Amino acid sequence: MSTARRQPTATLFAQLLALIVLSLVGALTINLLVVLNLPPPTPDFYRMNEIAQVLRGATGVMGSGRRPLISHFADRPPVDTQAPPGLVSPGREALAKLLGVAPASLVVSTDFTPFSDRRQFLLVRSELTKNGEPSEERFLIAPFQVGWLRPDGRWLIVEPKPTLQPSAWQMRLILSIILSALVLAPVAYLFARRLAKPIAQFAQAAERLGRDPRAPPIAIRGPTEVDVAVQAFNHMQERLARYVEDRTAMVGAIAHDLRTPLTRLRFRVEGAPEELRVKMAADIAEMEAMISGTLAFVRDATRAAQRTRLELSSLLESLADEMSETGLDVAVETADKVVIDGDPVGLRRLFNNLLENALKFGRQARIRVYAADDIAVVEIDDNGCGLPERDLERVFEPFYRHESSRSRETGGIGLGLAVARSVARAHGGDATLRNRPQGGLTARVKLPL
Repeated sequence: MSTARRQPTATLFAQLLALIVLSLVGALTINLLVVLNLPPPTPDFYRMNEIAQVLRGATGVMGSGRRPLISHFADRPPVDTQAPPGLVSPGREALAKLLGVAPASLVVSTDFTPFSDRRQFLLVRSELTKNGEPSEERFLIAPFQVGWLRPDGRWLIVEPKPTLQPSAWQMRLILSIILSALVLAPVAYLFARRLAKPIAQFAQAAERLGRDPRAPPIAIRGPTEVDVAVQAFNHMQERLARYVEDRTAMVGAIAHDLRTPLTRLRFRVEGAPEELRVKMAADIAEMEAMISGTLAFVRDATRAAQRTRLELSSLLESLADEMSETGLDVAVETADKVVIDGDPVGLRRLFNNLLENALKFGRQARIRVYAADDIAVVEIDDNGCGLPERDLERVFEPFYRHESSRSRETGGIGLGLAVARSVARAHGGDATLRNRPQGGLTARVKLPL
């Protein structure tokens, strides 16, 4: 199970770092192009005479495309941000002249940022000049609040109507984000797919190994971290295969060597008394049967199986027909078309052992084949006496026989169910037993589709 040397590629860390840097640089570049190449939008501005009209009670939309000004009463004034304490701003003074009131009765609150406000003031003055209006006219830029102290002690507050609609600058920001996403999404997808592909292949190979221990080594090219993991996985698979082969060969050798002393015992027992000779011969015959079964199990375990596409219902129907021809009560009740990758010889032995077990202890076998959640399921029911719950797992142990039903007279050496489970697990599935409410057992085999 040697693996071919692969050319090293960039590490997973380096590829992720490259993706992040590329995304950041791309997004910033697109944002700069949008901001620098499009003319700055004119902010929402309101002349002092428009604000004064609303303070006097006028209503209506102010200007084209701008939010209307609204008024409401409050117990407290807004925070004055137009001028330091003790001074009166030109805007508040101009508004006081329009209303004919003292500047102290007015409060103007705005979001003040010197750099952004200077740019906004220039845009608004340019807009006023373009429309033939005096560029020196006083105005306020949204958002703002103007408070007027009324004779009753309450404050009349005027401000642009709140709205969830994004501003012009927010629209441009949204546009730049959308453009960045559209441009970078394909690049990020390609990078992500390139990074995820070897990891997904690695997971599939590990799953394949669970279904077939003799699967070929993984040959995946990917980041350095994945390459190291693949090599370690292949070495582990090779060591496990050698371990299983060594233990299987050792069991086979022991079983084979036991035949020689058993043969000598068979010859020596001839001189024993008749009553003792019969019992000893039966014990020797049982031991020889166990050794023959062990050798057959080892031989099948070491055989290189060929996996092919096969249809389970056809395999079960073939076995049922063969047993029915000999007078046995076997029938297929449900036969959905379920196709899997499997070893035909091993699966045939698996189901043959389960059917023989059902017929031996239950006198009949009813078979169902169907698929559920990407799993092929085969169920075999018998009408025997069932098993105690504590023995439903123990009967799968090699050479274990339940005393009340699996005695020497019934035949068998206790390897049938062990072989069945071994074959099922070699295919990535499992075999289990459960008692039926109406009596008897259900043998269930699950195999991956």
